Amino acid sequence: MSVRTNARGAATAVAAAAVLGAFLVGCTSVSASQGPGDDVPYVAPSVNASAMAKAADDDAAAKSASDEASAEAEAAEAARNTPEAVRDAFAGLQATLNDNCTPGSADCAYFLGRVNDELARLDKAMKADAQGPGHFKEPLARISALRTTLNGDTSTADLEKHRSELIGTRDRINTWMQGHPEDYR
Repeated sequence: MSVRTNARGAATAVAAAAVLGAFLVGCTSVSASQGPGDDVPYVAPSVNASAMAKAADDDAAAKSASDEASAEAEAAEAARNTPEAVRDAFAGLQATLNDNCTPGSADCAYFLGRVNDELARLDKAMKADAQGPGHFKEPLARISALRTTLNGDTSTADLEKHRSELIGTRDRINTWMQGHPEDYR
């Protein structure tokens, strides 16, 4: 039995060597001394130039799309930084007129924060208005006095502490604006 096993092993080894030899013979028949052999297809220089031109066009189109997206982003940023009209900012402040809150209640933090934000919007709009900040001297002075009172602290506790000043400033500016309808219509 050992003779048969040895014979099978030898036959398998010979077959593997023959297959490997066939592969090696196939590889050595390619001539590589003067460039690619006959089995490599010829590519005309005009086809290569065409492919290079197409790649350059694709790169230019990608750059153009990137530049366009960048320009759109810059335009959106400019629109966000453009101050809004006084009438729009005043409309936001007027939307709070019938609202009020009790300090400590759940909605008071939202309400006072909103009044504070609407006053800041109106302040920015009045300062950027074409008539100039001198035209809005009284409302801007009231907002400035409120900012001095708040001293940069817009926490809920501080807004509740200065609740009467916030609401008073809102109401006095509303009264002033009602006397100057040309500024918000």
